[in-house]
Amino acid sequence: MNKKDAKLEYKLSHRPAGVFQIRNTANEKIFIDSSLNIPGKINRHRFELKAGLHRSKSLQADWNKQGETAFEFEILEPVEPREDPDYDYASDVKFLEDLWLEKLEPYGDTGYNERKKTREERLRMIAANRKL
Repeated sequence: MNKKDAKLEYKLSHRPAGVFQIRNTANEKIFIDSSLNIPGKINRHRFELKAGLHRSKSLQADWNKQGETAFEFEILEPVEPREDPDYDYASDVKFLEDLWLEKLEPYGDTGYNERKKTREERLRMIAANRKL
């Protein structure tokens, strides 16, 4: 197989998509995330945590204090491939992430996620920014 064919095969292949969590085994706090490429997103989280650059400051602080061995990366719900090669998996993945966030509520003492702003909160922020 030549390089061009290999690239095309990679682009057409289905990478594991879905919802996953980063779980602190010491205190059972969790961070929920989703991706169309779970292995790639997990690698990104690991890199950011090892470099001290993760967006969740509380997750980063626990990682720094307890070390990498205190954390497990677990797939919660994979999105299975479909026959249709043009199927858009993004909306499925986002919907599943919202369901898992609602179910597990990984905020404050139980997790590292930040609550998503409601539509009304976002509109108020936009209005306030326009007044400035």
